Formats: sequence, C-alpha cells, structure tokens
Amino acid sequence: MTNTELIELIDELRALPKENEWVEFKTGNVTTNDKLGQYISGLSNAACIANQPFAYLVFGINDETHQAVGTNFNFKNRKEGNEEVELWVRRFLGPSIKFDHFICDYNGVNLEIFRIPAAAAEPTNFKNHPYIRFDSSLTDLKKYPHFMRAIYNSQTDWSAQIAEKATIDNLDPNAIKLAREKYKEKNTNAAFYDEIDNWTDKTFLDKLKITIDGKITNTAIILLGKPETAHFISPAVAQITWKLDTEEKAYEHFNMPLFAEVNVVLSKIRNVKYKFFPDNQLVATEVMKYDTEVILEALNNCIAHQDYSRHARILLTEQINKLIFSSEGSFFEGTAEEYSAGDKTPKKYRNKWLAEAMVNLNMIDSLGYGIYKMYKSQRKRYFPLPDYTKSTRDTVVLEIYGHTIDENYSKLLIEKKDDLSLTEVILLDKVQKKQEITDEGAKLLKKKELIEGRKPNYYISAKLAELTGQKANYTKNKGLDKDVYKGFILKHIENHGFATREEIDSLLLNNLPDYMTEKQRKKKIHNLLQEMSGVSIVNNGSRAKSKWVLLKI
Repeated sequence: MTNTELIELIDELRALPKENEWVEFKTGNVTTNDKLGQYISGLSNAACIANQPFAYLVFGINDETHQAVGTNFNFKNRKEGNEEVELWVRRFLGPSIKFDHFICDYNGVNLEIFRIPAAAAEPTNFKNHPYIRFDSSLTDLKKYPHFMRAIYNSQTDWSAQIAEKATIDNLDPNAIKLAREKYKEKNTNAAFYDEIDNWTDKTFLDKLKITIDGKITNTAIILLGKPETAHFISPAVAQITWKLDTEEKAYEHFNMPLFAEVNVVLSKIRNVKYKFFPDNQLVATEVMKYDTEVILEALNNCIAHQDYSRHARILLTEQINKLIFSSEGSFFEGTAEEYSAGDKTPKKYRNKWLAEAMVNLNMIDSLGYGIYKMYKSQRKRYFPLPDYTKSTRDTVVLEIYGHTIDENYSKLLIEKKDDLSLTEVILLDKVQKKQEITDEGAKLLKKKELIEGRKPNYYISAKLAELTGQKANYTKNKGLDKDVYKGFILKHIENHGFATREEIDSLLLNNLPDYMTEKQRKKKIHNLLQEMSGVSIVNNGSRAKSKWVLLKI
C-alpha cells in the first residue's frame, strides 16, 4: 500500500466511534513479542466473528481520543533471542496467515500498522493457543465454544447442507402449494411464468433453490418441513415462540413449516387503531398500532439471519406498547444503522442458501432494504423508529413500537412531515429515547433549532416547544435565569430571617433544569451562593452548618 492509501486507511479507522473487536490502537512501545503474537491471533479470530476480511493493529494512535500521536515501536528492529521477531511470530502462528506490516508517515507522525486476515474455517492460534479480543480485552477463545463453532463453520453454509435420509415426503404439501403461488406472484413477468404450474414439485423446489438436485436441504426443512421432521436438523431449532407479556400472560410455540407459520404468528398479535390529535388539525389522525408488513419483515429477517448453530428458538414478545423480536447471532455484516437509509447492500449472508430461497419466495429483500422499509413505515405512521439498541454481541434484539414515547414528537412528524429528512427523524427519535447522538447530529438539529441542551442531555428547543405545545417542558428543561434563582434565596431570607444550605437546596433543586444530575444541581447552587456572598448575603454560620443572612449595607 502507498503512503497515501495508508493515510486513507488510518482516517477510516480513526473515524470509528470507538475501538472494536477487530481494531486495536496502541501508543508507545509497550507490547512484548509474546503479546504481539497473541494480539494477532485474537484480532484474526475477532475479524472472523465480526465478518470482517481484515483486523488492524495500529501503533501510534491514542485509543481514547483517536489522535495520531506517533510511536517508537519498531517492528523491523525487534528480536526474539537472535531471531527477527517477524519470522518468530509467523513461525508460531497456526494455521499460517499472511499478515502485512506497514510504516506510515501520517502528516509527520510515525505509525506502524498490522493488517491481519480474518481466520477462515479454523481459529488462528499463537503457540498452539487461540485468542479472541472483546471490546478492549484479549482473552482465551476456548472459553467461548459458540465462537469456536462459528469460526469452524465460517466457510460452511449450514442452510445448504443436505438433511440425510429426508425426502420430499417429509415436506408439507400445503406449504409447497403456497410457495408455488407466491413464486408465481413474484415472477408474473418472467418468460417461464406459464410453465410454473407444469413443473413437478422436484423441479419447482430446485428452481426455488430450496432443494439441490432433489435432495432435501436444511433450508427445505426450515421453510417447508412437516412439524415432525424437526429431528432432521437437530440440535438446531426452527421454532418461533410468541409470548404475551401484558396484564394477561400467555405463550405459544410455532414450528415448521415456518414459511406458512409466520402468518399464524401474525394473527396472534393484537392490532388495534391508535389516534393522534395534532394541535393544528381538527380531525384526529388514525393509524393501526402495527404495520403487518413490518411484523412480517422482522419475523422473516429473524428466520433468514438466525445463527442456527446456537440451537435456540426465535422469540417474539408482545408487550402493551411494543413488539420485541429476539434471534441468536449478531449482525452478520455491518450494523442496523448502516441499513437504515437503504444505501448499504450486504455482500454475503450467514445462511446464504436460506436467504436466497426466502428472496425467491418474496419473504425478504436481497438488497438490504428491509430495515429501511421498517424505518419508513414507522415514520409514516408517526411512531418511534425500530430500535436495535438492546442487541448484544450474541443476540439481535429489535423493538417495534405500537405506541408513542413522547406524543409531541409524533405530532411533530404529522405537522412537519415534508420538512424533515430521514436522518433528522432518526436523530430526533434518539433524542426522545434519551439515546446518545453524535456531535455532527447534534449540530445538524441545533442548526434547524430542533434541540437545545448540552451533550449528552439534549432536549426539544423553544421553537419546537412552541409548535408542539411543550412550552412548560421547555422551560423546565432549560431552567430559569440565574437572577430568578437568586431572587428565590433573597425572598426566603426576607421571610424567615436566614436560610440554611439544606433549606436552599430544598428551595432550588427541583427548579433547576431536568437534564442536570443531582451532583450538577448542587454544584450550581454552590456557585450561586459564592456569587451572592459578600454582595447581597453573608454566611453567619460555619462552613459545615451555614446560616445565610442578608448583608447589611
């Protein structure tokens, strides 16, 4: 790589919100040769888990600020005994991986970069031991057998594997019939449309990419298998559990064929109409609590992208105000936010054969538009956007709201629906959920006078408060002028002769801005008293037991 290309790479890595499993920043010269080998092993394995082609170890970048500070680490001059450290490290890596080492002149600052290929089909070991990096910690990969399995299976599409001894008789004929109907709907303009009804089931299923030369795949069992065929994919599980978690409690399991069962799951969900009352309209705006297409999109994504090596069912929890979808396995490529604008297209899938079959059945979209469509639907219906923030390293959790969090935000979407971009809606949605937004996002919203406040405690602005009838909340968030607080203190002393610090705290704490913590509020009161001391009031008590009185002039 040229120095210009290296600078571009460093800029991309520095732009990441923080270090992650496949990027490690270091400063100085603190790594032992053994530790270096362990890092290469751990980063290689972490890149495989994160579905990244490479991991990066960069010396000369501060891991907190991401500033380029330079390094005195010198890989080429390091020795292990009498042996060059590069040869020594490569000798102990197994299987052998071709990591690259580069030296970069980053605007006059010296950086050293290791580009490490992801493990493939088996873990990368150093001295016969596999490592993995989680967040900023290097640890023993053997403690995480499911990640070991994921690496061993990284070059294998489980969904395309043949279910030995299974035959077409193990598939549900009604599900096959429904699949043929859906396939015809998707291919009404295809040259072969008139031939579809004449295809045998074997021909149809092969063309659908559910079977391979008539052999039954795990995909065929999941989508079209009879309930009693579960043993063919065991210990993997193809099951959806619906759980009602409201004032009433209930649950039900839905088994194969999942292609047909998703509609049965859909029928369990209580979907009623919801009314908004915008301030500038005389007639209420009415929408359904949930969009059925959004529910099906979410369920089908769970089926398509579930990590079946985790041997777990898909869980759909229905609460009073939202639906929670939970499936095993992290996002296979990228993050939810990267798909929200509809610009990112996945290059590969965890279950490629299953995903292709579901695309052919019109269950999912192959271009990554599913999340984008859910965002658009929720925005169009004035509800909070889909939320993936509860997801973990091992589980994808999606929350679909059927109720407002802050009704005034919904009113805003109704009243300004043509003036807000999707990016602005996403940022405002984060603000109403009290989630962190970037400095660039905050700058954008402040420029349009949509939010105020200090990072990370943003709140709706005076302009938006005027529009949505939240003037009182705005004042409560922003707080009163400093002289008003001082007036409260003076009036209290005039009425009662003196004021203790406890009395002043009781008087002011609840009137200070909502975004402040209790510690910040008490500091604010301390500063007010210091400003007034010797000017309008004086402490006639001690520092521990204050007694503030009016200053006599």
